[in-house]
Amino acid sequence: MTQSPSLFRSKLRSMFIILSLLFVTWAIGFFEFVNRIPFLPQMNLSKTNAIIVLTGGSGRLNEGLKLLDEYELADHLFISGVAKGVDLQTLVQLTQRNLQDLTCCISVGYKADNTAGNAKETHDWMKNKGFTSMRLVTSNYHMPRSMVEFSRVMPNSYIIPHAVVTEDFRGPHWWKKTRLLKIVASEYNKLLITYLAGLWPTIGS
Repeated sequence: MTQSPSLFRSKLRSMFIILSLLFVTWAIGFFEFVNRIPFLPQMNLSKTNAIIVLTGGSGRLNEGLKLLDEYELADHLFISGVAKGVDLQTLVQLTQRNLQDLTCCISVGYKADNTAGNAKETHDWMKNKGFTSMRLVTSNYHMPRSMVEFSRVMPNSYIIPHAVVTEDFRGPHWWKKTRLLKIVASEYNKLLITYLAGLWPTIGS
């Protein structure tokens, strides 16, 4: 049976309204997400049991090594999500740092291939060491999702977020760079998926 033109227009209008509401909701959440991203370098000088560096972003490892070597904000550093076949010596050489005396204090994890994996891998390492506090080092745009994942896996651990802010993100006009805007929008979408994944056991029960 053929739909009447008026019924078709009504359905089309309803679909447009629904899509518009979804977009507005997404946009409001996106602006809230951007407001949560730190755009200035942070420095909380409290010491923790360990410094945790998540691989995958520019400047993260170098920042973690600086916190260990220069600021001495922890006695141990754990690098999570290292590609298989890449050893500690290779990682240190990439940062052009001479850390021969500190290699005994640095551990490497090879099991994680995403942020949830980073949290699980770090949890296992921290538990094995008997540690309860950490300084989490990752890119500024990645920090909100990382804190959600790590807090979920380690609710009783004390976590200090330490965001790495590259030069690209410094200044008020970073959003005019299409590449950076795409990175932040993608990270926001991943955060939404993370929240939904966390709700799934509740919804399914």
